[in-house]
Amino acid sequence: MSDSTQSRKALGAQRVLAKLENSVKNGNYYEAHQMYRTLYFRYLTTKKYTELKELLFEGAKLLLRHDQQTSGADLANLFIDVLVKSETEPSDEFFSKIAQLFSMIRPEVAEREVFLGSALRWSALHNTHCANGHPSLHQAFAQIFWREKNFVLARYHFLHSRDGAGFATMLVELHRTRGFATEVDLFIAQVVLQYLCLHNKHTANVAFQSYTTQHPAIVDKGPPYILPLLNFIFFLLKTVESGKLAAFTILCEQYQPSIKRDPSYPEYLDKIAQIFFGAPPPKRQNTGGLLGNIIQSLVNGLGDQIDSDEDDTPRPSTSRQMETEAVD
Repeated sequence: MSDSTQSRKALGAQRVLAKLENSVKNGNYYEAHQMYRTLYFRYLTTKKYTELKELLFEGAKLLLRHDQQTSGADLANLFIDVLVKSETEPSDEFFSKIAQLFSMIRPEVAEREVFLGSALRWSALHNTHCANGHPSLHQAFAQIFWREKNFVLARYHFLHSRDGAGFATMLVELHRTRGFATEVDLFIAQVVLQYLCLHNKHTANVAFQSYTTQHPAIVDKGPPYILPLLNFIFFLLKTVESGKLAAFTILCEQYQPSIKRDPSYPEYLDKIAQIFFGAPPPKRQNTGGLLGNIIQSLVNGLGDQIDSDEDDTPRPSTSRQMETEAVD
């Protein structure tokens, strides 16, 4: 592109910017939105990504502040589009901007869900370990949904974050406002099991410690707990650290009454056995259940363990990371 052509494009963009300012000043937001889109295409052609990102971010905020929800959300989605096309790497700066725009789009606006999905996909482009989206961006979305009292979506995004403490605080609020007194241990147990199924044992530990410490109904702030299920989760987290399948099997056997309180627990524990203890996937035709599968794997591997004199060494896991849908 020649210098004269670039100069003409620059002058054209300046004229559009001047008209844009007048449109906003006069409250003609429809016209302003169209001009933002015109500038989007012009800047994109010349690869002025830095200017374009700033233009779209500020334009989206401006329109959303004036309750132009559809137009503002459209510019917000174009903002994500530019992040992708410019190959902008995820950072706290852009996570903050995305969260700010998302919080300004009303929940009933259809483009909001598109914006959320596009933002998460962008955040995963440069990180093979975050296929479902960057944990920090999930955390930002979780906090927004929590403020909106959308506990279902807040819970989902907390689960894919590393904010175990924040998740625990939300769970305490959720249980105290919407749960039964008898469910105080169930609320945290499922979260810990799901975190472990997502290979996130560190956040599982943080969530458990934070929840049991913060919840006023749990008067015993450390083991042994009055509630057996809390003791089971406490020992499970310790056993996961040890990697000893035999200890895991005995633990599950001893706490069968607690495990049977929720039909999803055996499925989670089967997955945990595969991830952290190298147990094989359960055979569907096997009627022995969770313990039958684990005990069988112990029997199958007993000879090898004796021959190698490595009883305390866990076998490597062959399981793949649980997909998002499998945890929900």
